[in-house]
Amino acid sequence: MPPASTGASTVVLGAAVPSSPAAASPPAPDRLTPGGPGYRRMSFALFAAGIATFALLYSTQALLPAVSASFGATAGQASWTVSAATGALALCVLPLSALSERFGRRQMMTASLAVAVVTGLLVPFAPSLGWLIALRAIQGAALAGVPASAMAYLAEEVRPKALVAAIGLFVAGNSIGGMSGRILAGWAAQLWGWRVALGTIGLLAVVCAVVFHRMIPKARHFSPASLDPKALVKTVGGHLSDPLLRRLYAIGALFMTVFGAVYTVIGYRLAEEPFGLPQGVVGSIFLVYLVGTLSSAAAGRLVARTGRRGALYLAVSTTAAGLLLSLADQLAAVLAGLVLITAGFFAGHAVASSSVSRTATTGRAQASALYQSAYYLGSSAGGTLGAVAFHAGGWAGTVVLGVLAVLGVLSITLFGSRAARTERLRAASPAPVHN
Repeated sequence: MPPASTGASTVVLGAAVPSSPAAASPPAPDRLTPGGPGYRRMSFALFAAGIATFALLYSTQALLPAVSASFGATAGQASWTVSAATGALALCVLPLSALSERFGRRQMMTASLAVAVVTGLLVPFAPSLGWLIALRAIQGAALAGVPASAMAYLAEEVRPKALVAAIGLFVAGNSIGGMSGRILAGWAAQLWGWRVALGTIGLLAVVCAVVFHRMIPKARHFSPASLDPKALVKTVGGHLSDPLLRRLYAIGALFMTVFGAVYTVIGYRLAEEPFGLPQGVVGSIFLVYLVGTLSSAAAGRLVARTGRRGALYLAVSTTAAGLLLSLADQLAAVLAGLVLITAGFFAGHAVASSSVSRTATTGRAQASALYQSAYYLGSSAGGTLGAVAFHAGGWAGTVVLGVLAVLGVLSITLFGSRAARTERLRAASPAPVHN
């Protein structure tokens, strides 16, 4: 299966086939390959970039209860420190992917990390919740340039046979950054407060950005393309007019709505009675992400056995079961529910995102960027709506929101199954005979 089966972020899929002329040329003999010069440097560089990107993007998620207490804010208000970052990333990933076609992948990643890291060092000093949200939005917009460029860089610089392994290392950086950033922030906040926790994440990102800048090899196969807004609009319009792609975008957004809602609010629930867990332990809950890495890796085998829609039905069932199980007031049941939610989400995301690159026959980078936009808009909406639902109805309110999103995925998948069945019957029926 395509790289999404490793638990990749969605840009991994489309950008692996970039739209620049370099992508269409035959593999050059001097492209990077395992064991060859520059490959290890490139791998470490992009691994570091992945850690920095996702540690920064979700840096406040494990700290929301502490942020709420510091500013006297509700869960819904504090959740904007996450939603603003993911929403800005969603809005900027498509234009930044277009800019990388003109100015270069390496240059775009370097500039994006620089702006995000500098902003990350300012975030701990935000004097108010409004300033914190604004800085987080700038950070998310800047970070959009990393996933928008990394996969195109790999496709252009790495030999095709080594591409999956190279992508896997970048994805591993994504996963480890997202998980370790939350855990590190949680324990640092328990010991020294949430501002020091965000500063710690900022310093981690500085180290990763320096490693990236020092180790990333220069691009040797990038060919600048002219910026053609009309061509971009035509390509995007073509993707949005495709019914299957629209369904896949909606599925990604709805799955991420569930995931964003659950992991934005879970810290509040576990910090309250009957659990009363300390901040560091709450942050460690994100170790459950490792389950997602395993389930996304298994998605390819699942699709081979059940088909794409069968895998989606199983992902929907698993996510729904986890949501309902998490309603219990026993910690073991809540943790088991989180395991099921995480496994179902990552499997569903892997299936939907990999289907995007298989469905789009042209403009795959733009098709994947659109999925990325839908995915992070779902994250932004889920974080905010999940917090609002929690404020209105407690954890049960958040679960209701999640169940509604899962039912949306189920409805879309059922519709797709029916449409595919109708198309097969139409294709199998004999053509009418005209006398």
